[in-house]
Amino acid sequence: MKQTPLIAQHRAAGAKLVDFAGWEMPIQYSGVVDEYHTVRSKAGLFDVSHMGRLVVTGSSAESFLQRMTTNDLAALKPMQAQYSMVCNEQGGIKDDIFVYRLARAGEFLLCVNASNRDKIVSWLTEHNREIPDCQVSDRSAEIAQIALQGQAARVIVGSLGLSQLEQLTLRASTMVRIADVECLAARTGYTGEFGYEFYVYGAAGRVWDKLLDTGRSFGLKPAGLGARDLLRLEMGYLLYGNDIDEQTTPIEAGAEWAVRFEKGEFVGKSVLLAQKQAGLSRRFVGFELLEKGVPRHGFTIFSSSSSRTPIGEVTSGNLSPLLQKGIGLGYVSPKYAEIGTELYIDIRGKAVPAKVVKPAFYRRPVT
Repeated sequence: MKQTPLIAQHRAAGAKLVDFAGWEMPIQYSGVVDEYHTVRSKAGLFDVSHMGRLVVTGSSAESFLQRMTTNDLAALKPMQAQYSMVCNEQGGIKDDIFVYRLARAGEFLLCVNASNRDKIVSWLTEHNREIPDCQVSDRSAEIAQIALQGQAARVIVGSLGLSQLEQLTLRASTMVRIADVECLAARTGYTGEFGYEFYVYGAAGRVWDKLLDTGRSFGLKPAGLGARDLLRLEMGYLLYGNDIDEQTTPIEAGAEWAVRFEKGEFVGKSVLLAQKQAGLSRRFVGFELLEKGVPRHGFTIFSSSSSRTPIGEVTSGNLSPLLQKGIGLGYVSPKYAEIGTELYIDIRGKAVPAKVVKPAFYRRPVT
């Protein structure tokens, strides 16, 4: 298995390590639920260096990426990021990504999913062969990635003397130094909490240790992929391989907001536009259980307790620690997708009632 530059830190912290997309990654340290509550109430530190980091540069980089992604890069100012997707010619999602426009003209950083890194590198390289002055390079091995997530993140970076981060707006970024290591610090993350992601151009272990040492008095703990999955599920965020894949389009997945048809041509546009105009054969929904139970990926969705004719399938599901109820995401026939519609989830042979709700399931209380 591949290992991130932080494997020694994970072992020293007693992490339970598992195989995730070919990477030896911490699923938990003190426990999934404990780490989840720590992020929701204080702050957690995540190693997300298994993700892919690609750099696209050159005078043709912007026009190339406009054609290869669904969102509109023209809307991005320098040192800003946007959520976007890479589609195939049939409109299927090859990956959901974050694109950062860096300070230098014609330079972009792409954060791609670990399981799709090689696929996206090949896809971009294949389409880039005859484009002048546009280079695609995989910098994943040179740049580590650490996420500091939770309300205490602001005071932690302040204690590090990084006052410029305290006022950083959502999806904006800036360059900082932590433990004398250069980092791109961005107001991004996949937990729904206030936080930052640090793209580390150097000794990742020093940055991790410095953040953890500084944040410990504010309740900061290392957190694993188990807590991260719970957190993203409560926000209704998509997980590649579960909620989306190459047989799913952004329109079906409820991510049309990340598709800008007006920007011009891009890969998959004609199919996506036709699908939007013709209507969908299935729709992505959130649901919550009305009785005790834990929905899981692959469970069947029915329209009634007596019917055994499937109307859809669960793509992500779990027990929400804060809400103390089962929540999930999935695809259903359009007539069952309206908010408030009653559904039934087949949980080990029992039809458990549920209702369609609009994600996010969790919304931070106003304080």
